[in-house]
Amino acid sequence: MVGRFAATGMALVLALTVAACGRNDEAEKTDEPAAAQTVTAAPAFDSPTLKAIRARGRLNCGVHEGLVGFAFTDNRGEWRGFDADFCRALAAAVLGDANAVRFVPLNTSQRFEALRSGRVDVLWRTTSWTLTREAQEGVSFAGVNYYDGQGFLVRRSLDLASAAELNGARVCVQRASTSELNVADWFRSRGIEYRPVVTADEEAAREAYAREDCDAFSADVSALAAARTLLPNPEQHAILPDVISKEPLGPAVKRGDEAWASIVRWTLNGLILAEELGVTRQNVETMAEDSRDPRIRRLLGLEGGYGAMMGLSNDWMKSAIEAEGNYGEIFARNIGADSTLDLARGLNAQWNARPGGLIYALPIR
Repeated sequence: MVGRFAATGMALVLALTVAACGRNDEAEKTDEPAAAQTVTAAPAFDSPTLKAIRARGRLNCGVHEGLVGFAFTDNRGEWRGFDADFCRALAAAVLGDANAVRFVPLNTSQRFEALRSGRVDVLWRTTSWTLTREAQEGVSFAGVNYYDGQGFLVRRSLDLASAAELNGARVCVQRASTSELNVADWFRSRGIEYRPVVTADEEAAREAYAREDCDAFSADVSALAAARTLLPNPEQHAILPDVISKEPLGPAVKRGDEAWASIVRWTLNGLILAEELGVTRQNVETMAEDSRDPRIRRLLGLEGGYGAMMGLSNDWMKSAIEAEGNYGEIFARNIGADSTLDLARGLNAQWNARPGGLIYALPIR
């Protein structure tokens, strides 16, 4: 009896040993191919759009047809504004010449087709970054340069404290825009009746409001601030405190050229980082000569060779900053404290400001 159990035990031990060896053999067989695998090389950083820009010698930048503070022509026919300055900074970064840019004015219905067809290289036109636009319009957004939201412009004589008091009001809004959809959603969700006065574009909506064809004009707050400056008596109009949407505005490029999207993204990011690090249009040359801060040295192309990684000169950001200044300078000059719009930084303050905002630079390293 004992012998039988012993024999059984020996057989069990033997079986377990064989099984263990089998598992080890399988593990070794599994490990062998992994050890033999070669490292997959990263795809080349190559941009057909950048090649086309260099071949023609200029950047084609799609902008608003005329929006005070953002993109408009001055008395000499020169393009000015927040978006226009970013176009020039990008031209300086990729071509070394801030004036090597052709501004292409586009209305709302033209803007995405202009990108898809290659008529413009970048769209910098107060355009909100949404899922639908990336999924269906054939474009990619390269970042956010202005955090906006939709609001309402009304006459002070109406003595309104909130948009909730617009029950039964006529509201001017641009056709086929996120503004039209946002207004419909906002009133519907609150059970408030209103009468939409739908126009072809923002200019037509402003003109309709000026004629008193509507009681309120709804658009992005930045656009309302610009529109108010064009009215006969700006002080007689107020922007209500209600902000009914999130409108992250930023540059868009044609989908399919990831390298070009990166170049636009990192140029915008570099201007944001320059403000964070205190690099300005006035001191950039001195900083390039004297700064020991490795972050500044990387930004200005003194260390790291980051421009060359993208097919640009290593001082690409130095050129961009010399052209139009850092993000804060561009903001203040065109839409902030030094402009007729006098918009507060608000959400567009640096993350480490007091009070802080949403502007946050990605590290160049």
